[in-house]
Amino acid sequence: MDVVFLNPSFPAEMPDFVRGLSEVGARVWAVGDRPVAGLPPKVRASVTGYLQVPRLLDEVDVANRVIAWLGGRRPDRVEATWEPLVLTAARIRDAIGVPGMSRDTVLGFRDKQAMKERIAAAGLRVPHSHRVRTASEARAAADKLGYPLILKPIAGAGSADTFRVDDAAGLQDVLGRMGHVTEASCEEFIDGEEFTYDTVSVDGTPGFENVAQYLPRPLVARTERWISPIILTYRNLDHERLAPGVALGRKVLSALGMESGFTHMEWYKKSDGEVVFGEIGCRPGGARLVDQMNVGSDMDLFVEWARAVCHGRVHAPAEKRYCTAIVFKRAHGSGTVQRIEGLDRFLSRYGEHVIIDELLRPGQPTRDWKQTLLSDGFLLVRHPDAEVTLKLAKEAASTIDVYAG
Repeated sequence: MDVVFLNPSFPAEMPDFVRGLSEVGARVWAVGDRPVAGLPPKVRASVTGYLQVPRLLDEVDVANRVIAWLGGRRPDRVEATWEPLVLTAARIRDAIGVPGMSRDTVLGFRDKQAMKERIAAAGLRVPHSHRVRTASEARAAADKLGYPLILKPIAGAGSADTFRVDDAAGLQDVLGRMGHVTEASCEEFIDGEEFTYDTVSVDGTPGFENVAQYLPRPLVARTERWISPIILTYRNLDHERLAPGVALGRKVLSALGMESGFTHMEWYKKSDGEVVFGEIGCRPGGARLVDQMNVGSDMDLFVEWARAVCHGRVHAPAEKRYCTAIVFKRAHGSGTVQRIEGLDRFLSRYGEHVIIDELLRPGQPTRDWKQTLLSDGFLLVRHPDAEVTLKLAKEAASTIDVYAG
């Protein structure tokens, strides 16, 4: 089987998707903007051929170059698991007749307004919203929706350039910060807990499902440096607290015409129990969420994704063994990490539950916490019980401190 894979080097998880394809027997024809010498070793070891393109985010140019490179050959699949390239992959599929979701179908996972309209047409609850292209359109939409509201890019990923707006003055401030965004979704603010619903699907049917919770909600976590954000994954998706969101997610996949591959959906649970759709992408979640799911299920989802898209099946365990939590830390100060306090004590008490420790160490430069959720590193813990897992995560968040200067 021949698979064209777009952008094998970035983000950091992409080399493992290439590895997964190779491990299930696919010949990988990768496309990226780095020279061959700059590819990660894992990628170089897994690809059959490689095309370097000058403008990776130019959908039409990349599609044309890939089609010319193939020279009439028709691969079995064309895949992308990085959000900005899912439409490019679909364009190539449409042009050369490769199986997989069409560009119009993928648009439902990329264009946030079209997404909500298609899901609402299926009778599912979505935030009330309007597509806006100008400041005057945003003000008109705000008058219709009322405050608070959310303003975010139509084709954004994660919480980048996403703002909660509480009044007209706040809207004016946010509009001044979003001048580089050409299209936005102005939508109802949903007050509630925020969860994810993640899947690896085969022909629209989830072969693997996961639910995670953001603690606190991403919009809150982005406001203060002192916050140590936590993402908690659950074992039992049939629990009455989670089951309505899982049911919503399955209906969303059907409404949008999902076929085979990863999806990452966000949804809200209000205090009255109502569940509301947030948004969805036909790609994996970021911020090491795939690693969390792997650790919780003792599996390799990079391989299972490849098995789903190449062979139409997923080998998932009958039940998950663990809940997991990832705790992101932000240094006090900027520059170079000077010391870490509380880590040795935490590891001596709970080291058996710490599966990944990627905190920055003394001598390493700090990162811009506003630009990456990974911030200055993280710990990933697991335990069979959700309450214990969350307790471990909260203790790590409150007792471990990274100092820089």
